Amino acid sequence: MSRSIQDKTFPMTFDDRAIDWLADLLADAARAEIMPRFRRLGEGDIRQKTSAADLVTEADVNAERLITARLRERYPAAMIVGEEACSDNPALLGGLGDAELAFVIDPVDGTFNFASGVPLFGVMLGVVVNGETVAGIIHDPVGKDWLVGAKGAGSHIRHAHGSLEKVRVAAPAPISEMTGSVSWQYLKEPERSRLARNHTKALSQFAYRCAAHEYRLLASGYAHFVVYNKLMPWDHLAGVLIHQEAGGHAARVDGSAYLPSHVDGGLLVAPDKQSWNELRRELWAD
Repeated sequence: MSRSIQDKTFPMTFDDRAIDWLADLLADAARAEIMPRFRRLGEGDIRQKTSAADLVTEADVNAERLITARLRERYPAAMIVGEEACSDNPALLGGLGDAELAFVIDPVDGTFNFASGVPLFGVMLGVVVNGETVAGIIHDPVGKDWLVGAKGAGSHIRHAHGSLEKVRVAAPAPISEMTGSVSWQYLKEPERSRLARNHTKALSQFAYRCAAHEYRLLASGYAHFVVYNKLMPWDHLAGVLIHQEAGGHAARVDGSAYLPSHVDGGLLVAPDKQSWNELRRELWAD
């Protein structure tokens, strides 16, 4: 990436070196705490949170601890919001919307896949400065690469050998030619059935149970849209920033901008604003 991310009211610069350090940190956590446990979890290493589909493993907990400890060493004044810490204490989310500097961590996105032995999971980190997401990193521990976006600098895949490959969202297309995903399992009726029915207007669908890989698919131009209803910041801040820097458009279902402080309101992610408007009309049609 050729451009630094600066905020003059905060005494630091997020340049390429800082982003590379963060990317390497996610890989360190994956090597130390995640991959050694993949397909080796014991009976006591997996626990339910809110449902049988919402799990936490020892990999999640220990990877978050490692990332958090390293961040505190380097950025002692920063706010750190981790999924597992917030699961234990939801009050930790307070203040994210106007934090001078915050890091938002999803230590294992796609925990259900990870716990099931399916190699579709990732480590996600978003950087928030003065209430605005300015960088996002998604690490693939299996593929050993990163999807990185920086405000004003575009989005790239950083390969293990160090090269950067620019990514771009898919070209706009009619809904009948789009591939997309609708996370209807988090919706209530009648919206749940309406969206599930209208999703058939699209050409095809995908459902990875992993936002990290879904955002990668969208930002790289291999799919067109996704609808999310559950908006926890660790699931979406990094991915939305990366997608927008790859040329895409994302907004809450009512059309308002998605911000770090939002935890509800639904999210529709599309190739551009015109496609967003078409999807909003067609997917929610009676």
